[in-house]
Parts: sequence; structure tokens; C-alpha cells
Amino acid sequence: MKYGLIGGKLTHSFSKTIHEQLGNNDYELLEISEENFHDYMIKRDFYAINVTIPYKEKIIPYLDFISPQAKRIGAINTVINKDGKLYGYNTDYDGLKALLKRLKVDCKEKKILILGSGGTSKTARVVIEDLGCRNYYFVSRTKTAQTITYQEAISIHNDCDIIINTTPCGMYPNTDCLPIHLHNFKKLEAVVDVIYNPLRTKFIVKARNRKISAIGGLYMLVAQAFYASRLFQDKNLNEEQIDCIYHHLVQEKENIVLIGMPSSGKTTIGSMLAKRLHKEFIDTDELIKSRIQMEISEYFSKFGENSFRIVESQVIEEVSKRTNLVIATGGGVILKEVNIENLKENGKIVLLNRSLDNLIATSDRPLTATKEKLETCYLERKLLYKKFCDIVIDNNHDLTNAVDEIIERMKI
Repeated sequence: MKYGLIGGKLTHSFSKTIHEQLGNNDYELLEISEENFHDYMIKRDFYAINVTIPYKEKIIPYLDFISPQAKRIGAINTVINKDGKLYGYNTDYDGLKALLKRLKVDCKEKKILILGSGGTSKTARVVIEDLGCRNYYFVSRTKTAQTITYQEAISIHNDCDIIINTTPCGMYPNTDCLPIHLHNFKKLEAVVDVIYNPLRTKFIVKARNRKISAIGGLYMLVAQAFYASRLFQDKNLNEEQIDCIYHHLVQEKENIVLIGMPSSGKTTIGSMLAKRLHKEFIDTDELIKSRIQMEISEYFSKFGENSFRIVESQVIEEVSKRTNLVIATGGGVILKEVNIENLKENGKIVLLNRSLDNLIATSDRPLTATKEKLETCYLERKLLYKKFCDIVIDNNHDLTNAVDEIIERMKI
């Protein structure tokens, strides 16, 4: 391997895609066990590598030179082989700094909690120090001279202004994990999570639900890769590439989630969108029917609505972990807030808004089988649809116009 990323588990890494867009088509992903790490580093059989968990600190003894910034942090994520000598750098610093700038976070005179005690937490410390923060605490499961516990964070430091999560809690596939509960923190201004898969962790989704400024780690990932690529290629690349690659990745990975009343056009428009954008189309009602092996109306009749909603939530949770989809949901998906939280991890919620007069009652939809039931349902759900959506699309007229508007509004 000439160029690439080494780490423990790299199955879901975006790094190869990013570096290829930065002009390095030789970039590879190499999973290395801890047993083989020493032999790999002794051989030095590479031109330049990025380093991720669990080797950001373990790689230090193998280096001949460490940049002052990386030495101050105590962790490495980029190594350049120059004539057999290994030079270590930390471009995570530049990536996190760019992420905080994007969120417009002001660290001066703020109390900041850094969740975690690994290599990235050390990077966060140096970044916020350089941005003027002097009042910060590392939070860990185990209390040490350098860390406080999560209980102490909640009971003593619940007046903090900013939380930065550097733990893997919430990372795919364990996306239900929350590093800490936000309702304990009444003064919180901003939440930053270095995790990039999912695009928005549950931690970020819940922060935004509370109207707190919050951002996930994808922009940091792209920015650190950009600065690493500068070192790899030894030339001054244009920083505008960071935004371009970030936007491209979001548009490629992000799901478009269609919500709305039965007969609002979700399946038809979803299919049209998927074809236009080269995304896979999924109808959650069809997945549910496949799982329960009967029509939804029959299932309602035999087992009731509560049982159906349990199955629906299971399907939503599974689908939400995937990316690059157009998802048409059932009309009642908004009845459980957890469904929306799951869907927002990798998706934008688009409400197809169709007036009651243009909706059609059909027997295959048990809660809207008659005009009277349809009207009742419409009035009960109308505010929930508006509450949970990111984008509202008027779908009372031409379907093609609605598709065009969704595509335009999905652009960052």
C-alpha cells in the first residue's frame, strides 16, 4: 500500500472516497490487528498513511519526527515516509477547528465538556485552548486525576456551554447509544460530535430538537483529509475543495424521507426522485407487508394498531441506518417521535403537503378507509407533519414540479 488509512475496523470509512476526490487514486483502506501492527510499522512499506482507532497514540514510538502541534496533542493521524524516516502530524486538529468554525462556536470564556479520554479528546483540548477556552473538563466513565465522571458532569457541571463528544458512542451500527442526556444541561449553546456515520448521531438529533446548535463530524473528516492530502502530495491545495467535497458527500449519502397523509403521493414521487437522483427507492409499507406476510388492513384487523406500530418502528430503525435512499413512509410514521429521530440520523424529512380535498379514502388503508376517517386523521396529524419536517412541498399540482422542487431544496 502506497497511501491509505490504517486502523482496527474500517468497513464503514469514507476516507477512500474523500482522498480519491482530492486526487489520490492510490488510497486504500487497511485493517491491521494489534498483533500485526508492530511488524507493519517496522517495515515502513508505505509513502504516507492516515491513522485511526486504535493506533493514534500507539504509533508514536515508531516515529522519527513529530510536529510541534502533534507533540502537544499526544496523538497522530498522519504519517509521511521521507527517505525511510517517519514524520508524524495531527490534521484532526485542523479538521476540528474547521468544524467549530463552521458551527460558529465561540470558545472564549465558555465552560466546555469533552466527552472521552482518547486521542481525539486530546485534539479537542488543544483546539479549544487555542480558541481561548480555559475552563474545560474531560468526562470519562472512570474518574482519574485528569477526568471527571459522567455523574459529576451532570450534577456539578450542568452549567456548561458546549459539549464535544469524542467517544464512539452513537457510531454505526450502534446508533441508539447516547453519550450523555442533554436535558440535564440548561445553559447549553452548542453540541459537537466527531462521529460522521450516521451523518447526524442521535446526540445531534436530540440537541437540534432542543433548538441547540449542533453538528456532526463529516465536515471535520473532510477537512482533516484535505490537510493530510496536502502533506501527502506536498503541494498547496485549494481550501474550497473542503466545502465542495463535503457537499458532494452529503448529497450522495443523505436519504430523502417522504412523509405525509395516505394518498399524498409519497410512493409515486419517491420512485420519480430515486430515478432522477440514482438513489434506491424504499417504501416502508411494502417492507412491513413483506415482514408480516399479509396486507396491512388484515394485520390491523387481527392484531390492532399498536402491534402494527411496533413492527413499523422496527422497520424504520433498520432502514434509517442505511444511506443514499429515497424513503416513502407510512402516513402514521410521525405518531412515534423515535421514528423521526431515527430517520433524521441519515435523512432530511420532506412533507408532501396535499390538501384534504385532494386526498382519497381507500379501503386498503384502515385508518383512512372512509372520507370521515380521512378527515379526522388529517386534522389529528396535520401539526405533527409540520413539526417534524425539514422541508414542506406543495403537492396539489404537477408531480414533476414537486420532484424538481425537492431536488432544489435538498441542495446544501
